[in-house]
Amino acid sequence: MSDPVPSTREPNWQTGYFDAMYGGEAGDDPYGLRSRWYEQRKRDVLLAALPKPHFRHAYEPACGIGELTVMLAERCEALLAADFNASALAAAQRRTQHLAHVQTERQRLPHDWPASAATQPFDLIVLSEIGYFLNEIELRELAHRCAASLTADGTLIACHWRVPFDARTLPTDRVHALLGGDLPCLVMHIEDDFLLQVWSRDARSVAQRENIW
Repeated sequence: MSDPVPSTREPNWQTGYFDAMYGGEAGDDPYGLRSRWYEQRKRDVLLAALPKPHFRHAYEPACGIGELTVMLAERCEALLAADFNASALAAAQRRTQHLAHVQTERQRLPHDWPASAATQPFDLIVLSEIGYFLNEIELRELAHRCAASLTADGTLIACHWRVPFDARTLPTDRVHALLGGDLPCLVMHIEDDFLLQVWSRDARSVAQRENIW
């Protein structure tokens, strides 16, 4: 399948795409996040790649139905999870309703960035399977907002499918090149299926942080 040219798309084309995905026969889980071992394993890999066991204030835009959100919540004091699709967000709200420290909001990236980030920056931002739906201008804005919203020791993690598909706007390698910017890269995990990278303002390795060397 070939990647379409971004300029051929109507503005906010993603609305129709995701409405169709979540309105199909698969119900509120069109990607099989609950049922596929691939998805469960990918979440485990992402969580294992984080350089700290606990975070103070995390942000997960494009949270989907909240399967990763629940796992992130175990390692965060406060977590803001957001999505622009109403069906996905409703599923995420049901999934996290027992977690008082998880807040959910309807947002569209990169424009609906949390205003609270100016006074309460995040020490963890998680971007999973979202960057390639944006065009390069939007992705540059997203990268800028992420960098501007990280604490002095903040971590940015991104994980994206590498295989071409029709709804993709940008290749995953380009997405990660733009997202990382000048932040030190702590982890790069590459498989045929997905690319996962971790960047942090604290450039020390996990062993260095624990004074092992």
